[in-house]
Amino acid sequence: MNVVLQVQIVVKPENLERFMPMLRDNALAARKEPGCRQFEVLLDPEDATKIMLFEVYEDDKAFEAHQAGAAFRKYLAEAVPLVASRTRHFWKKAL
Repeated sequence: MNVVLQVQIVVKPENLERFMPMLRDNALAARKEPGCRQFEVLLDPEDATKIMLFEVYEDDKAFEAHQAGAAFRKYLAEAVPLVASRTRHFWKKAL
């Protein structure tokens, strides 16, 4: 069963310029992972500090591999400290 993850991020305004290249690197690396089905980065059109990630992985194993990967570990260590908030929400397919 697919793992669907929505991540709501608010970046500290003073960190936005540094954060975005790190997010891009993480997204591009994730999209190349064999178990990643979709990885979208969405921006609030009225506030560039508000970002949503929409991620779909083939299964739990693929999601775990993503989290164990070098790109994600680097993103956690370097990019996440630049955010004001980060909320993750998992979804499951209903129909």
